[in-house]
Amino acid sequence: MSTHTSRTAALFAVCSAHFLMPFMMSAVAVALPAIGREFHPSAIQLGLVETTYVLSASIFLLAMGRMGDIHGRKRIFQIGIVIFTLVGGLLSQAWSIEAMIGLRFLQGMGGSMVMATTMAIVVSIFPPEERGKALGIAIASVYAGISCGPFFGGMLVNAFGWRSLFYLSVPLGALTFFIAATKLQGEWAEAKGEPFDWWGSLIYAASLLLLITGSSNLDLGLWAWVLGAVGTAGLGVFLLFEARIDHPILNIALLRDNRVFALSNLAAMLNYAATFGITFFLSLYLQYVKGMNPREAGMVLMIQPIVQASFSPLCGRLADRYPAAKVATLGMALCAVGVGIAATIGQATPLWMIMIMLGVLGFGFALFSSPNVSVIMGSVPARYLGVASGLNGSVRTLGMMSSMTIITIIFSIFMKGHAVAPETLPAFLTSMQTALLIFCGLCGVGIFCSFARFER
Repeated sequence: MSTHTSRTAALFAVCSAHFLMPFMMSAVAVALPAIGREFHPSAIQLGLVETTYVLSASIFLLAMGRMGDIHGRKRIFQIGIVIFTLVGGLLSQAWSIEAMIGLRFLQGMGGSMVMATTMAIVVSIFPPEERGKALGIAIASVYAGISCGPFFGGMLVNAFGWRSLFYLSVPLGALTFFIAATKLQGEWAEAKGEPFDWWGSLIYAASLLLLITGSSNLDLGLWAWVLGAVGTAGLGVFLLFEARIDHPILNIALLRDNRVFALSNLAAMLNYAATFGITFFLSLYLQYVKGMNPREAGMVLMIQPIVQASFSPLCGRLADRYPAAKVATLGMALCAVGVGIAATIGQATPLWMIMIMLGVLGFGFALFSSPNVSVIMGSVPARYLGVASGLNGSVRTLGMMSSMTIITIIFSIFMKGHAVAPETLPAFLTSMQTALLIFCGLCGVGIFCSFARFER
């Protein structure tokens, strides 16, 4: 097999996994009402079907990246696919909402093993001059999965019921495993033989669990604020602990001494913090203010991921031809423009303006995402590629959580615990505009971080 053929085959294996994970996540979101009709769960339990998966993936991402560096990225990738697929089969036979929540936690662990190793595998295989293009294609497959999930998931649920989604995950997962087993040549275990930091992993997981649980429930009382504060303090303890041991899951020197690596991850976190909440706001805005049904609102919101999936490979190639940090900075600036436009949305804003804004955001994401990942992965030694990939996934989650925390606080100030309804629309619009102005400011800080990493 030629080198070019093996690289193409390996990228196809990565893209298969990158499509499968977000496809299933976004498809399951569409299936939640049908699951609710069968099991009659509380609103919190139904939400946990989706959020437990994200929480589990967040907790294990960093540890699984380090596992890949020690035991081989191909091995961890394949084990992750097996866990994700087998648990998907079990979910198709779920007997209660409690069983679904527990199984989704296990599936999130499998997903973290895959997502913590894929970018590291791509960087291990492709030379620097082809890396941006390969990462662009890999990231495009993620957004293709996000785009296709609601549409095809909705069709399957309508025709065959919600269990059909999890039946589908079995052949798709088996195909992805077969491709990985036959086409991925190599293990890529540059830290082989080094011990695994179990204590650091435990401190990190517990702190992140407390922080996410607290931040997601700030409007429910003082206990949530206490949990969030304890979780934040725990992350501080984790960083201190990692700085004092010989083989940490996160080498603090990467953040302390590697300016490009640290600022690139900070820029990524700010980008997700500034943009993740936009879909949440627009979904409510289009349905409550513009009177659309969920399907119509979903079609409008698909503009952003479709644009990003379409342009990510092109933007990856731009990062191969020009300094990737500069391409990513341009993308962050475009995101700031898109968020700034979104902050002006009011009751009379025409639909075409919202669609243009989503297109600008999608193109900004495409310019930022793959070039920024290329900078991150290219700034560390090969033995830390798994850690870099896992940390990049972790800061993405922290950014999303920060976005929703800001929204929760803004809602508590302006909505005062009331639901979105015709009589509370003025308060909702004020909340949305205020939060989006804050997000625009975060984009500005992100642009500064992106500029600060340029070679001097």
